[in-house]
Amino acid sequence: MAKQFNLKRPHQFFGLGFGLGLSPVAPGTVGTFAALPFIFITYSYPLWLQCVFAIVISVFGLWACGQTAKDVQVHDHPAIVWDEVAGFYITMLGAALSWQTLLAGFLLFRFFDIVKPGPIKLLDKRLKGGWGIMADDILAGVFSLICLQALLKTGVLAG
Repeated sequence: MAKQFNLKRPHQFFGLGFGLGLSPVAPGTVGTFAALPFIFITYSYPLWLQCVFAIVISVFGLWACGQTAKDVQVHDHPAIVWDEVAGFYITMLGAALSWQTLLAGFLLFRFFDIVKPGPIKLLDKRLKGGWGIMADDILAGVFSLICLQALLKTGVLAG
């Protein structure tokens, strides 16, 4: 039986995407929106600094998600969504922000996160703890980033 979440605990507050992961409907999808403040704040930063920030939020997520899962004794509980925050942030690295790029990035990330093709599924099944929660979403973010950039570079999507 899962223990209750406590948003007063800092790792749970972040692990649950500021509480968005507690949504009774599609917590992963709703929790993905917790990345938006980070995307909006850093979009004008140099790409190298955005990459550093992506690494920081990903490493932070290893701890926050791992501790939250340990607290409630459920590996990768659906309410734990900081992995989605990191994955969507990675998707949007270097993209010019518009409603089109945000929507395309969001849809690409949710596709790769839900379908988990190839190596994403392998990471999801093989890793445990914070790594097991974060790694598949980080890779889904990388796949989504590649697809989004390809759409932008080929002109299929206007930036």
